[in-house]
Amino acid sequence: MDVLEAIKMRRSVRAYAKRPIPPKSISRMMKALRYSPSACNYQPRHFIWVQDAEVRSKIAALSGKQQWLAEAPYILVACGTPGKAYPNMGGYGNSVDIDVAIAIDHLTLAAVAEGLGTCWIGAFNEAAAKHLLGIPPEVKVVAMTPVGYPASDDLNRPVKEEDRKPLSEIISVDRYGGAIGKLDYPET
Repeated sequence: MDVLEAIKMRRSVRAYAKRPIPPKSISRMMKALRYSPSACNYQPRHFIWVQDAEVRSKIAALSGKQQWLAEAPYILVACGTPGKAYPNMGGYGNSVDIDVAIAIDHLTLAAVAEGLGTCWIGAFNEAAAKHLLGIPPEVKVVAMTPVGYPASDDLNRPVKEEDRKPLSEIISVDRYGGAIGKLDYPET
C-alpha cells in the first residue's frame, strides 16, 4: 500500500474486533513511531502500549467514559516532555505537541497498512491518566489512540472526494489566499 492510499483509507474506528495483532505488525508500528521526525531530532516523546484489559478499561473511563476504547487490544498513550523539546517553535513555544502528533500520524498510517484501525483521542483527564500510568510530572500526555482490527468491514473504503474541500480552498500559492492556479497540478 502506498502512502497516499493509506492516507485515503485512514478513518476513525470506534468499534474493534476481538482479534490479536501479530507481533510483526506491532513491531512495524513501533518502528513507525521511532522513525518519525521531530524538531532538531530532539525526540521528546515516549509511548506507552497499554495491553492490560483492566488498565484499558480505566483509560476508557477517564476518557469521557468512551468504553469502546477498551475493546481494542491496545491503547497507545503518546507522551512528550516539553523541557526536552525544541524551545522556539514559531518563535513562541516548544515543539512537543507537534513532535508527538507527527509520530502518532505515522503510527496511524502504519496501522492502516497493517489492516488496523485507530482513533485520535484528545478528550481525557490528563492528571488521572498520569496517575494511572505512573507518568512523571514533567511529562505531558498529548493524545491517545486505540489500535486494533475494525469490527466492521465497511471501514475498508477510501475517503470520498466529496467529503473533502477542493484543493483551491485549502492551498494557497506565494501568500495566504494566493490562487492555486499558479501551480501546475492536476485536480484529482
